[in-house]
Amino acid sequence: MAWVRVSLWALCALRVALATVFFQEEFLDGERWRNRWVPSNDSRLGHFRLSSGKFYGHKEKDKGLQTTQNSHFYAISARFRPFSNKGQTLVLQYTVKHEQKMDCGGGYVKVFPADLDQRGLNAKSPYYIMFGPDICGFDLKKVHVILQFKNEYHANKKFIKCKDRQRGLPVCDVHWMLFPGKQVDGFTHLYTLILRPDLTYEVKIDGRSIESGSIEYDWQLTSLRKTEQAVASPGSERAKAGAGQARDWEKHFLDAGASKPSDWNSELDGDWPGPMLQKPPYQDGLKPEAMDQDLWLHEKMPSTGYLTRYDLSEFESIGAIGLELWQVRSGTIFDNFLLTDDEKYAENFGKATWGQTKGPEKEMDDILIKEEVTRAREEEEDELLEGRFHRPQGPFHGFPRQNEL
Repeated sequence: MAWVRVSLWALCALRVALATVFFQEEFLDGERWRNRWVPSNDSRLGHFRLSSGKFYGHKEKDKGLQTTQNSHFYAISARFRPFSNKGQTLVLQYTVKHEQKMDCGGGYVKVFPADLDQRGLNAKSPYYIMFGPDICGFDLKKVHVILQFKNEYHANKKFIKCKDRQRGLPVCDVHWMLFPGKQVDGFTHLYTLILRPDLTYEVKIDGRSIESGSIEYDWQLTSLRKTEQAVASPGSERAKAGAGQARDWEKHFLDAGASKPSDWNSELDGDWPGPMLQKPPYQDGLKPEAMDQDLWLHEKMPSTGYLTRYDLSEFESIGAIGLELWQVRSGTIFDNFLLTDDEKYAENFGKATWGQTKGPEKEMDDILIKEEVTRAREEEEDELLEGRFHRPQGPFHGFPRQNEL
């Protein structure tokens, strides 16, 4: 039994060892993060600082990049060794915390090509992936999942809602006086995007899957369909060839009873085509006898699918990750960035970071909320007492009363 336990641990360790981590950032070395993260040169942009916020689960582990100026754009990025995710899974993960009274602003990250101009990073800088929450008022509270292909950006057509619960415990009306207009959850949350080579994807929040499906069906691919239709238009050579093949296939069908000769060498002779028999003529919708409608021809029809040539989950030269966003009210904290090819590694990394501090963070927030509520009540009582002993004096103050005459 002990041997089995050791073997399982060895398998887990082997899986971690096989994972490729392209980028990982936890901001555990103090101000050295400035050597890795490059801000844009635009002087009009807001500044970042390293902070764990007003409440946290661990003062050092929860430190991340925090926006500091209201009503500003922000642009900062970090570079790493370029790689291609062709034929492999790509996992993008990070944590974001809107501890301020967020009313309008972005909490998403972007993945950039290796040739990104970091000093010139702005809203027009090309990117491969944009992922994460975006909030503006009561109407927009969604998770963006945008992929780039052929210099065009395609958004997931499903509405993926971000976290928007109220921070802290609702303690009567005093809570709403302390936090008026609170719109989003102020706790740290873990956001994960998984793009797989089979063209499936998955979006997780706090380790739980909230959306998944096929890139082929869940993205707005109108422009790609138009491109494919133009290539296969009636006047094109490809369309003419396809039509000719279709006409030929209408006249023939595969002889299902025939078998490949024993001396057929696939390496030398190629794939065995199989004998094609002439279709017997028929009309008026009558099906000829002994013909199975489910028979497949050996030759394949030209695919009309746009994804035979376009793969929206593969990027040739991924080389940077960054934040390029706008915030009306600053204070958001970004932390625990990860790019890897292993879903299990990302899951374990999330548990070792956000998973370890989420509980203590809420406990600290509860304590602060109760302290603020107590302080507000005490101030309110003081104001009532002060008003009772210092009533406003009327216009007739100082005149003698009737019993004093």
